[in-house]
Amino acid sequence: MRKKRDEQYSTSAKHIAIIMDGNGRWAKKRGLPRTFGHKQGAEQIFTITKTAQKYGIKVLTIYAFSTENWKRPEDEIAFLFRYLEENFVKRFDELMENNIKVQTIGQLYRLPESTQKVIEDTIIKTADNDGVILNIALSYGGRTEIVESIKNLVNDVQKEKVNAESINEELFDSYLQTANLPPIDLLIRTSGEVRVSNFLLWQIAYSEMIFTPTLWPDFDERNLKECLIEFQRRQRRYGGL
Repeated sequence: MRKKRDEQYSTSAKHIAIIMDGNGRWAKKRGLPRTFGHKQGAEQIFTITKTAQKYGIKVLTIYAFSTENWKRPEDEIAFLFRYLEENFVKRFDELMENNIKVQTIGQLYRLPESTQKVIEDTIIKTADNDGVILNIALSYGGRTEIVESIKNLVNDVQKEKVNAESINEELFDSYLQTANLPPIDLLIRTSGEVRVSNFLLWQIAYSEMIFTPTLWPDFDERNLKECLIEFQRRQRRYGGL
């Protein structure tokens, strides 16, 4: 009976974003190399995406690789992208069977060419899927996105495509990489760290936030449901009473 109730559960959160933190600590606790944590963390992405779809979430945005992550050791970065490629190829049938649509934000051009190709192929082949959108932030930084959006907006003003007097929050939203997505209702960060780490700085202005001590490789359906239940308890006033 409990399983039936779980399957019927739905949430008013339509777009959730997750800072997937704790892969390295998960591996260290087990006396394993950091790469094992990244492998397990990658597996959880697909588990949580399918769970999100089950609970009626329309978009799941995940922080997979930040602009700051380029400072990590080269061998770790190479492993991350190599495993990302392998995992997308391995999971392609699963993406199609579950009607998952893949999108990305960030500086995709900075990634290895082979990684770019795999991701671009996956985006094209899943474009007609109309289930949950898995939006992957790769080489992404919130400040960089805002600066690039301002440059594009200024360029359009200079070309007289936009009247400077018409610039408002709604117009600026349309210059962000998330312009085609609904507002972010909930931001979750795993591992116990309490900061947003340059993630979606403009977009989370009125998002609810939950910081859970669970390390990302251990974050499962039960953890996500607990976060969604907590979200349902929140009163979202957007600055009002």
